[in-house]
Amino acid sequence: MRAMILAAGLGTRMRPLTDRCPKPLLPVAGQPLIVHHLARLHQAGITEVVINVSYRAEQIIAALGDGADYGVRIAWSREETPLETGGGMRQALGLLGGAPFLLINGDVWCDLDPTRLALGDGDLAQLALVDNPDHHPVGDFHLAHDGRVHAEGEPRLTFAGISLVDPALVAAEPQGAFALAPLLRRAMKDGRVGGHHHRGQWVDVGTPERLAELDRRLRD
Repeated sequence: MRAMILAAGLGTRMRPLTDRCPKPLLPVAGQPLIVHHLARLHQAGITEVVINVSYRAEQIIAALGDGADYGVRIAWSREETPLETGGGMRQALGLLGGAPFLLINGDVWCDLDPTRLALGDGDLAQLALVDNPDHHPVGDFHLAHDGRVHAEGEPRLTFAGISLVDPALVAAEPQGAFALAPLLRRAMKDGRVGGHHHRGQWVDVGTPERLAELDRRLRD
């Protein structure tokens, strides 16, 4: 299995920390945030990693190189301007191959074992979902008892920013910037999205305050 880490965003919510440092390289417990992802992937036996980059791309590439220091092999997907989640995936398909791949938002931290995710027959995605955090109490999606994920329904859970994706989800879309959420909602309507409720630790590292809190937690 390959994995793709989304690292092309501008990091506007993290300013001023990201004015000179791209968000994936912000330090957490003594190492860049993105290195925590690489370490967990290596631990799970996933060593082929695609990373998309745009904002301060050269800094990220210089810091991580070919991934050998972290026990993985990194292929870089460069974006002249950020292509959003869907467009970034679409551009990187040539590097990802034709098999389902793990998709990870670069600005989350999670102790999920990625090998827990698996696609059901005919599914286009399986989403990792977590209990709603204080900063997002309304959640994103409903996970039914049969394991299907729906755009509507109660109770609701929050998308963890980690999923297993079939390339067919975006392969028919034209190149360019586009969001992934509408494609997921369409697949949900067709009954082709499963979910996994992760009850472990998860942090959306979206603000300097949450970054500092995660740093304290991991150091403790």
